[in-house]
Amino acid sequence: MPSTQGDFSLTQLGDDEIAIISFGYTYCPDVCPMNQAVKRQALAQLSDAQRERVVPVMITVDPERDTLDRMSEYMQFFGSEFIGLVGSQEQLTDVAERYGVIWRRVEAPESAMAYTIDHSASLFLVNREGEILQRVLYSPKPHGVVSALESELGS
Repeated sequence: MPSTQGDFSLTQLGDDEIAIISFGYTYCPDVCPMNQAVKRQALAQLSDAQRERVVPVMITVDPERDTLDRMSEYMQFFGSEFIGLVGSQEQLTDVAERYGVIWRRVEAPESAMAYTIDHSASLFLVNREGEILQRVLYSPKPHGVVSALESELGS
């Protein structure tokens, strides 16, 4: 799947690395920027050695509007290590089914955005095979993510 840092695949992760994956979109008014901020806060609480083993990733659920350029600009607000993935509708459907993620377009004719997208807000810690190591429910605080990361990475 094309990413903001060239083609990216979980198989590029090292054996001891994990990704924190969220699904969202750049026009999201609240949950998506909060999820990225929580990832950034969680990373800041890890040791340097732990942090080097974590790759923060967001997969768009709005491939119609989220171009690679838009996604790249958006992800830079959170840090240069953040990767945004933009794929086709078919790729999105495939990966979302594997993670049990749901989303739906909601028309908003009175809005300048024309539509919003309701979507799952959980974070997924995954290994290089794409296996879910832990699912972390949405929270505006990083505690759950930090705990999950420390559990997977060791102290």
